[in-house]
Amino acid sequence: MESIFHEKQEGSLCAQHCLNALLQGEYFTAVDLASFAQQLDEAERERMAEGGTTTAEYQHFLQQPSSNMDDSGFFSIQVISRALEVWCLRLVPITSQEYLETSEHPTQEEAFICNFREHWLSIRKLGYQWFNLNSLLIGPELISDTYLSLFLAQLQQEGYSIYSVRGTLPECEADGILRISPAVQLERPKLISEVNKQREKDEGRLSDASTGGQSSQEDDPDLAEALRISRQENELDDKSLQEALRLSMQGYLESVPQQGQDHAPESSGASSSAPPSHPTKEPDPVDLDELRRRRQAFFERQQTNPESPEKGPPAEPPQNKPNSIENDVSPVDSLPDEDSSREEPAVSEMTEDEMLQAALKMSMEATQQDTDQSQDTNSTS
Repeated sequence: MESIFHEKQEGSLCAQHCLNALLQGEYFTAVDLASFAQQLDEAERERMAEGGTTTAEYQHFLQQPSSNMDDSGFFSIQVISRALEVWCLRLVPITSQEYLETSEHPTQEEAFICNFREHWLSIRKLGYQWFNLNSLLIGPELISDTYLSLFLAQLQQEGYSIYSVRGTLPECEADGILRISPAVQLERPKLISEVNKQREKDEGRLSDASTGGQSSQEDDPDLAEALRISRQENELDDKSLQEALRLSMQGYLESVPQQGQDHAPESSGASSSAPPSHPTKEPDPVDLDELRRRRQAFFERQQTNPESPEKGPPAEPPQNKPNSIENDVSPVDSLPDEDSSREEPAVSEMTEDEMLQAALKMSMEATQQDTDQSQDTNSTS
């Protein structure tokens, strides 16, 4: 199909497109056809002048516009016939006696030219197949031998004048290629006007989308609903994660000053009543990596021994030993002792939501544990 020469409609130059499609090449231009039209006009003027240039008929003829062409680019059947004479071709109406006597079936012809009002189109055999080379289509249309007679009859009913092209058409590349490899067409080519309308419709949708229109979502409500649910889920996940991090940081900040007081170094050889030689150290900034490591250590202990997460005997409650203070106990290490009676699922079996809830619970229990230790230390001191 790519080897077939086909011109798309430009303005009203359908006569030019019809001839070039018939001959399978850019043989004629609008200027060439206008020259033929002027020659025909001059020949008609000379015939009218034979009756006298002063007659009313001659003067009326001069005032009339050309019947062979107009400003829109339309050319008459006389112009097309004159152009085909250059190739020793002639047109025979299919309703004429000559055609009826010499043609038994349309498939025995070589080509047809059709005209309706101001539009021209050609139908030609290439290889062993027939093609509608209408310039209003985006490409050639394959016509089967069976459909050819019906197609011509349909054009006649629509008011087309149909002419058979008699003579030897010039050789073309498409004819040789299609003899070897016949064309296959799965879909009929669309009209150029239909394609243009679809393009304008698509451009309108893009314009609405670029200006904030909602036409695309209105056309696809399922897509709009899916986007809305996805945004809600992302917002919930972000809020839960932020809350867990906030509680973890809060517990860490509260535990750092207490741990600094419990583990403050004593000066060797100095009196117990002597004042400290250095001011109290300010708490270090929050280390998010440290929080992650402590959580990971807890989850690893859960995975190693999910049924018994504690590594040693549970710590005695502070009220039983009011004068003793545990040393070097972190919130994460004390968390299993607080809830040793419950079994936690293995980390590999926990879903993302369960892990997030466990982290939140761990942070809250660590905060409570640090608060209790702070109260016990204050009461002891």
